[in-house]
Amino acid sequence: MIKLLVIGNLGKDAIVNNVNGKNVINFTVAHTEKYKDAQGNQKDRTTWVDCAYWTDRTAVAPYLKKGTQVYVEGQPDVRTYTTQDGRNGASLVLRVASVQLLGGRNTEGGGGSSDSGNSYTSSAPAYSQPAAAGPSANELTEPLDDLPF
Repeated sequence: MIKLLVIGNLGKDAIVNNVNGKNVINFTVAHTEKYKDAQGNQKDRTTWVDCAYWTDRTAVAPYLKKGTQVYVEGQPDVRTYTTQDGRNGASLVLRVASVQLLGGRNTEGGGGSSDSGNSYTSSAPAYSQPAAAGPSANELTEPLDDLPF
């Protein structure tokens, strides 16, 4: 199994389509890396990832707006095509398993984004690390040499 994880900003608003009776949310995520070239000049390299989120949970689509930062994970899918001039081409599309809104550029006024931390998954829930709720290290109730297995 190949898994692809992407953190980036949406290049345009998501579009909900219906293909053969199934809903798909299509969107594009851009990730920009900064690097220095051989002469030491600062450069930017942006990678665009086309995403297809096949789900009946289309309620997330209105929140997938241009500029919003997202975390997306899923499986890469290579699509081949023939251009109008007869050349063969290929593109990489991410078949999304889950998407999490991280926030990002809020273009409708106000401070930060209110959708931070929301997670949408097609098959399994997104995993998050629980907040520390147990006793602190100074309040241990069991002996330290007693292993739990």
